[in-house]
Amino acid sequence: MMTKYFISIPKHSALQDGTTIHDPDTKLKVGVFNVLKSKFKPRRGEKCFYVTAGNQTLAFETQGYKKHRKLLILQMVAWYCVYLGLMEAQIHSHLPIAC
Repeated sequence: MMTKYFISIPKHSALQDGTTIHDPDTKLKVGVFNVLKSKFKPRRGEKCFYVTAGNQTLAFETQGYKKHRKLLILQMVAWYCVYLGLMEAQIHSHLPIAC
């Protein structure tokens, strides 16, 4: 059975910036940011992962991290990449380029 997450997209945002992925079971939220087009700055105490796919670089940051398993966060990131059709996506624990 495939895990299901919810996505919320603010009206004023592009598809990725400001999008939030929600896990209904743990209540964990992960925000999505286009690193090349936004002013993303990691916050202390939150977990962050980065995805590169083609010419895109996305940042994924938890919102309200409370010792959730990193595997859960990675599953949410991978699920969202499949949702966007980014099959060549690579997940990184640090920003792979200098911004």
